[in-house]
Amino acid sequence: MYSSIYTESKEMYDELIEWRRELHKTPELGLELPQTVSFVKNKLTELGIPFETKVNGNCIVGYLGSGERCLLLRADMDGLPMFEESQLSYASQNGNMHACGHDIHTTALLGAAKLLKKHEQDLKGKIKLLFQPGEETFEGARAVIKEGVLENPKVDAAFAAHVASTLPVKTIAYGTLTATSVFGFKITITGKGTHGAMPQNGIDPINVGVTIYQALQELIARECAPSKEVSLTIGQFNSGTMNNVIPETAVLQGTLRTFDSETKQYLITRIKEIVKNISKAFRAESKIEVLTDIPVLCCDEKRNEEIVKALNLMNAELKIISGLHTTGSDDFAVYANEIPASYFMIGAKENSNTIYAHHNPKVCFNEQVLPIAAAVYACAALDWK
Repeated sequence: MYSSIYTESKEMYDELIEWRRELHKTPELGLELPQTVSFVKNKLTELGIPFETKVNGNCIVGYLGSGERCLLLRADMDGLPMFEESQLSYASQNGNMHACGHDIHTTALLGAAKLLKKHEQDLKGKIKLLFQPGEETFEGARAVIKEGVLENPKVDAAFAAHVASTLPVKTIAYGTLTATSVFGFKITITGKGTHGAMPQNGIDPINVGVTIYQALQELIARECAPSKEVSLTIGQFNSGTMNNVIPETAVLQGTLRTFDSETKQYLITRIKEIVKNISKAFRAESKIEVLTDIPVLCCDEKRNEEIVKALNLMNAELKIISGLHTTGSDDFAVYANEIPASYFMIGAKENSNTIYAHHNPKVCFNEQVLPIAAAVYACAALDWK
C-alpha cells in the first residue's frame, strides 16, 4: 500500500505545483491569513473533507477516519514580512514572502488529504489535518491548543514535516532532540534626550544599548561551554531619528536558543542582571519584555522509527538519515511538549550552484519535493495504529 501512495502522489505532481504556486503568490502573516484560509477551505470542500475553523477563522482543522485514537498532521501556512528576490515567475508581489517553505507544507498536507480521502477505509484511527497560522511569530500552536485542537477527539500523537532548501531532494532527516528552544525578548532602554552638542545634559540610551549588546555577546563567549550549543542573537537595534539629537529611548530585540533547560534559565537570569546593572551604571531605566518562549523540540524515538520503516516501504530510493539536530526552532515543539510527536525534514535543494538558506529573500525550493512531502504526510497517517 505504501508504494502505491507514492505512485499516486507523483501522479498529482502538476496539480500540486499549481496549488503551491497559487499560495506562493500571496503570502500572509501571523494569525491573519484570509486568502490562504479561503484557498485551503475550497480545496477541502472539493475533496469532501469536513472541517472547522479556529483562531478567528484563520486556522483550519480537517477530519478523516474513525476509531478511538487520533493523530494530528500539522502544516504551517504563514509567510515572512520580507520582499521576495527569487526572480521566480510566480514570485510574491505583496511585500511578503514564503521564505521558509510554508506554502509547500500547506500544499503537501492538502495533497496528503486527497490521498487519505481516497484510502480512508485503510486508516486505523482518526486523523486531524491542522493548517496552522502564526508559526513564524511562535503564536499559532499555543493559540490553537488554547481553542481545543488537542481535544474532541483527544489527540494521541502529532506529526509535522518541514522542507529544507539545503538538503537534496529524496533526502529525509529526523531525530529526537531536533530543534532548540527559543526565548524571544525585547529590551527597552529609557535615557534622557538632549542636543547632540551637549551630551552632558542627557543620558544616551544608544551608548547603554551598545554596552548591553557587547556584554550579552561576552556572556555566551565566557559563561557558556561550547558543548552547550547556545546562540544569542540581537536582530534589532532601533534608536533615534536625527544625527544631532541624543534620543530618549533605544530598543533591542533578540532571541536566545538552547537545547538545555538549565542553561536556558541560567542565561535568562544573567540577561536580566546585565540589562539591569548596565542601565543602572549609566543612570538609565530599562525593562525586558518576553516576546516568545518555545520549548526544545523533542521527538518520540519509537514513533520516529515506525514512520521510518513505513517510508522505506513506500520508496526504497529515499535517503533517510537520523540525527537531525538543528539550532532552528519551530512552535511544533509546543505540541511535542504535550503529546508524542515526530518532525521530519524533507530535502528541497535546487539544482543550482548557489543555494540559499531559509529566510533569505532569494531562497528557492525544488518543487520535486511536493509529491514526496505529500506522500510522507499520508504515509505517517496510514502507518498510525
